[in-house]
Amino acid sequence: MSPTDPASPDRPNDPAAGRLTYADAGVDIDAGNALVDRIKPLAKATRRPGADGALGGFGALFDLKAAGYEDPILVSGTDGVGTKLKLAIEADRHEGVGVDLVAMCVNDLVVQGAEPLFFLDYFATGRLSVETAAAVVEGIAAGCKQSGCALIGGETAEMPGMYADGHYDLAGFAVGAVERAQLIDGTRTATGDVLLGLASSGPHSNGYSLIRRIVERSGLALDDAAPFDPERSLGAALLTPTRLYVRACLDAIAAGGGGVHALCHITGGGFYENLPRVTGPDLACAVERSWTPPAVFDWLAEVGRVTAHEMHRTFNCGIGMVLAVAPDAAAPVRAALEAAGETVYEIGALTPRGDGSAVRIAGVDA
Repeated sequence: MSPTDPASPDRPNDPAAGRLTYADAGVDIDAGNALVDRIKPLAKATRRPGADGALGGFGALFDLKAAGYEDPILVSGTDGVGTKLKLAIEADRHEGVGVDLVAMCVNDLVVQGAEPLFFLDYFATGRLSVETAAAVVEGIAAGCKQSGCALIGGETAEMPGMYADGHYDLAGFAVGAVERAQLIDGTRTATGDVLLGLASSGPHSNGYSLIRRIVERSGLALDDAAPFDPERSLGAALLTPTRLYVRACLDAIAAGGGGVHALCHITGGGFYENLPRVTGPDLACAVERSWTPPAVFDWLAEVGRVTAHEMHRTFNCGIGMVLAVAPDAAAPVRAALEAAGETVYEIGALTPRGDGSAVRIAGVDA
């Protein structure tokens, strides 16, 4: 360092004056190490056959043969939690969004008949709070355990200047497998297939940009009692985690004996954008409103003055997963779903599309 270095005018002959460290730049390596130590037991608790490596290596390994597969097709997916994170940060409630992150990924895998095998997460923040990050990862580990997949790795990125103080972002990555002969791709759907809908726990992780606007319009604070659930705060109610459908759907596929022709995860875009992804161009979903949505949806529609069509185009409206099932398989599939703890509704059937739309909801579409 030059004696005239402007960083050290009072100590021109001190060679240590003005030296910077990574911590001075806002990155706390010690906090990162502390987080790894905190989450190692959480990851270990999610181990399953095929995933035996320790957390902390440069790459994570998975042994398909040890998992029992003979002719597997790998199925992968990635997703996030969206602006639901804003509510979690504002309410300082972080455990549920970890479950959300896993659910948004693994629920997508199971629609193709795939068993989730392993999961990786990406947590990015401006300044690492070990407590907040650990709470998030606790939720991720809980979601992995519920869906039978191993948390085998991830990345924690501390990036000063990229995020506001206290803010963070999440992404998740899941890989599953299905035996080639058991892949579900929607090509077997047929006229007359019964549509079975599985109850959701609320908005799950979709539509939260609109939800936050509606909360603003309501004038309520997140710690106020929820008008639709007075036993909980508004923040807690709106942060109800996404339901994990993996185990129930895998049981239903096995019970159906090939009669489960398609599954559809109702996420962003609601019924109108998701159901056509699994029906093919010649079929339509004729949906009957045979279920009672959670009260949160009525509140959102009323306060936001959201039309019925827009509600079903934005939210799951109480149905988080739909199965298209051959009529003769509907009874055993439904029994398997209910035995796994799901609330099941028969919500319609597949019909010829003709010149009509791909989705028709009774009482919503003319």
